[in-house]
Amino acid sequence: MLAFADIPRSTFYYWVKQLNKPDLDKDLKLLIRSIYIEHQGRYGYRRIRDELYNRGHRVNHKKVQRIMKELGLKSVVRMKKYRSHKGTVGKIAPNVLNRNFHAEKPNEKWVTDITEFKLFGEKLYLSPVLDLFNGEIITYTVGPRPTYSLVSEMLDKAFKRLSEEDELLLHSDQGWHYQMKPYQHALKKQGITQSMSRKGNCYDNAVMENFFGIMKSEFLYLNEFESVDHFKLELARYIDYYNHKRIKSKLKGMSPVQYRAHAQQVA
Repeated sequence: MLAFADIPRSTFYYWVKQLNKPDLDKDLKLLIRSIYIEHQGRYGYRRIRDELYNRGHRVNHKKVQRIMKELGLKSVVRMKKYRSHKGTVGKIAPNVLNRNFHAEKPNEKWVTDITEFKLFGEKLYLSPVLDLFNGEIITYTVGPRPTYSLVSEMLDKAFKRLSEEDELLLHSDQGWHYQMKPYQHALKKQGITQSMSRKGNCYDNAVMENFFGIMKSEFLYLNEFESVDHFKLELARYIDYYNHKRIKSKLKGMSPVQYRAHAQQVA
């Protein structure tokens, strides 16, 4: 049979011997499955690795990943990308930003977008605006529906950060909110230049997309929330942390607010 299957005898007996060996990872597999079930599938291999470490088990993340794959365990947490594009319902602005994400000073270039959360069987929508000078979240709104008021209230709050000397460019995707006349009129009234990504090109608003990814990894996936109100409270705390304490290498090891303050001091 071995000759017919073209399998060397040494290979056959090697695998026979391996099958008869006890599973050295049996206890570890049970512990990994227990942690996965305890957290209702929210944990991926890196967070399970961290939990193993907290319980006194030093295991390489690649080994945890391999075992989880063998057991068919996969994190069920995923952030759904909200798509606000509904075709052309208003005026499409040109892509003035053109992926030039560098800003020389605060309130020179802002970007905005909307993302969707699903918590406790409900949907929530987050509408932030980010300053490209230092990556600071200028302000944000949260609501149960992606209505225009979600964006208009965000604009009203953000405009309070502007001075008469600021010449601002505000970039977004082609979501229907940003095509509406009230939105465009509000920008024009403030003397703000509107810019839009090309249709279906997420790289044109990559900095905002990157923020959503960071927030997902550091906030959404690392916390458990008791209610929608609790989520909103913790979101406010995270954004305050993101602005004031979370350092970035490209900001010379400073947080966004620290970098802005430093830049204003040396100006």
